[in-house]
Amino acid sequence: MDFVGKRRWFFLASLIVIGAGILSMLIPPGFRIGIEFTGGSALTVTFQGIVAQDDVRFVVTSQGHDEAVIQRLGQDTFLIRTRTLEEAQGAKESERQSMENALRELAPIVNSDLDAVSPLIAQETVRNAILAVLVAAVGILLYITWAFRAMPNSFRMGVTAIIATVHDILVVLGIFSILGKIPALNLEVNIMFITGVLTVLGYSVHDTIVVFDRIRENTARRTGRGLEATINISIMETMGRSLTTSITTLLVITALLLLGGATIQGLLVTLFIGVVTGTYSSIAIASQLLVVWERGEWLGFLRRRATEEAPTQAG
Repeated sequence: MDFVGKRRWFFLASLIVIGAGILSMLIPPGFRIGIEFTGGSALTVTFQGIVAQDDVRFVVTSQGHDEAVIQRLGQDTFLIRTRTLEEAQGAKESERQSMENALRELAPIVNSDLDAVSPLIAQETVRNAILAVLVAAVGILLYITWAFRAMPNSFRMGVTAIIATVHDILVVLGIFSILGKIPALNLEVNIMFITGVLTVLGYSVHDTIVVFDRIRENTARRTGRGLEATINISIMETMGRSLTTSITTLLVITALLLLGGATIQGLLVTLFIGVVTGTYSSIAIASQLLVVWERGEWLGFLRRRATEEAPTQAG
């Protein structure tokens, strides 16, 4: 199969997906923001006896807190994070009292504590994550340039690996934004989502290096093939391994999505999208960009367009 010959179709498909994602991010709200970033309340409740997490979620949702994040801290203890709970006003009881009264229908409450959730910690986490991505990008560029120094223009491999990683992150952000606009999915940007994006970064680079390493091996054999043929054969030789790894990973993620709790749903969806696009980009983006760079097609496409339009204007 001629993967290299179909590179323009691969690029077009990526542009469509990324374009749709950017459009979704520009349409307010671009993302559903979790309470870690907006601030809110954290209610820790300890029951007298074991209570099902789904029952707690049902009660909290019935109190008008669809945005609540519920975590089990023990067999009988739950952490319920919601938007800021309103205080009592006149004869109307506070939202905390109302929620605790509803939760007591599940089991007697032994202890409850209410704390404020500050968005500052989450915002600092995002800043640190962005800094980590930038440092990682520089590290990836230096490592790939050094590891593939036997290859001509090994610097290009580092650059194209970073471009492929940026491609994957944009795809994840865009699709997550689109899915976040579907109320039934209840996907929001929180700390787990940030963790997922950083994990996708590592997975994307790993998959790209596998293909690049096979390109290096085939180039070292000096079979007389050109760059395009070498890349195409390298993709074919590594595809079985890449697909096997990705499919087994996706099976585990799917099982967790079906059986796991809602607390890690955002992380799992992010990983699912990232594994798919990471496998795709190592074949259809990173490797193909090496050919584009070698052939000088960055400007060649523009020159062809100018040549095609000139006779039309003259006529």
